[in-house]
Amino acid sequence: MRMYDLILKKRNGGKLTKEEIDFFVNGVTDKTIEPYHTSALMMATYFQGMDEEETLNLTLAMASSGEQMDLSVIDGVKVDKHSTGGVGDKTSLAVVPIVAACGVKVAKMSGRGLGHTGGTIDKLESIKGFQTSVEPEKFFDIVNTHGLCIAGQSMNLAPADKELYALRDVTATVDDISLIASSIMSKKLASGSDCILLDVKVGSGAFMKNYEDAENLAREMVKIGNGAGRKTVAVITDMDVPLGNAIGNSIEVIEAVETLKGNGPEDFTLLTKILSAEILKMAGIENAEEKVEEAISSGKALEKLASMVSAQGGDENYIYDTSLFEKAKFTREIKAECDGFISHMNAETVGVACAKLGAGREKKGDDIDFTAGIMLSKKTGDKVSSGEVIARIYASDESRFSSAEETFLSAVEYSEEEPEKRSLIMGKII
Repeated sequence: MRMYDLILKKRNGGKLTKEEIDFFVNGVTDKTIEPYHTSALMMATYFQGMDEEETLNLTLAMASSGEQMDLSVIDGVKVDKHSTGGVGDKTSLAVVPIVAACGVKVAKMSGRGLGHTGGTIDKLESIKGFQTSVEPEKFFDIVNTHGLCIAGQSMNLAPADKELYALRDVTATVDDISLIASSIMSKKLASGSDCILLDVKVGSGAFMKNYEDAENLAREMVKIGNGAGRKTVAVITDMDVPLGNAIGNSIEVIEAVETLKGNGPEDFTLLTKILSAEILKMAGIENAEEKVEEAISSGKALEKLASMVSAQGGDENYIYDTSLFEKAKFTREIKAECDGFISHMNAETVGVACAKLGAGREKKGDDIDFTAGIMLSKKTGDKVSSGEVIARIYASDESRFSSAEETFLSAVEYSEEEPEKRSLIMGKII
């Protein structure tokens, strides 16, 4: 079998067999295939596409290209949640403990942030002592004992995907639905959970800017998950506006904690409850909505988060007393530039402003400032007066303020008329 023949076949619109896809993925993994061959096949795939069977076979091949987590040592149904990323998206920090408080086990591997989106792992590391690097045996034990664990990827999961993504990133072949779906789902399948809930974001702060693309991606991933024998559901949610009020690292953890106490912002609280209930339904739990409400009102969800923090070496007092989090050295107020309504707040641009404060990374390995961030007091649809505070920005380096404020203000548009309200939940794929 030759890569030349696979490239030619796909270039001409042919369908790759399972054997051909396995040959390709194995060669990528053991580096016996040249990068220029890989790049050529990715470009041919970008233009010709893959059908449902090809996409599933590619995903399964990548999922089996490295280690796979065997969660059979964990009792009961195991669930996982994945978000395609957004600004202010700290839902895992609230959803995971709610689900665990309702008796469903959550074994979650998460990543770090890059660019304008924050990573769950970075946020958790703002808690004193919290360890995100957890060996598999300890990971299993924490989930069995406490019902939940959120850790960084310690195993060699889907190494072929890492190789493919690195080349796609520099050859303009990232934004292909089949390749995106297989990349995401290969890691989810290798992580071993029985049920997978996908939160697919759409809007200015999401990878998918329009609903049609988001729906296509959601459908592709659900087909892959179900085709691989995992119960998979996707919820399509709005990311045209930052989620919640807090954008950063430690301040997002604080907002998630406040939500578990029943004091979270309306949009974030609503999404947290909906996603939690969806996961419980997938796990076969009846009266899911009522159980979510009870987990929050009783304080059980907050206790679950604290127990996970303690089990992973962190100081659980940070969960019960968020004043313990380190505070930024400098704060600046950002004020409305005119009277009227905020007609749009571009979420991606707000995320870029937050990264400029030190809360994000331009490249892997960059240090981040856990205390840096943006706290919104006004969002899209809110009425404002000129000079009214619409946000506060935080940083450890005051010199970062000027550029971050300029970027933030460029994200905000005003109108005399109140804008039409977008739905937070825009679709569901099962």
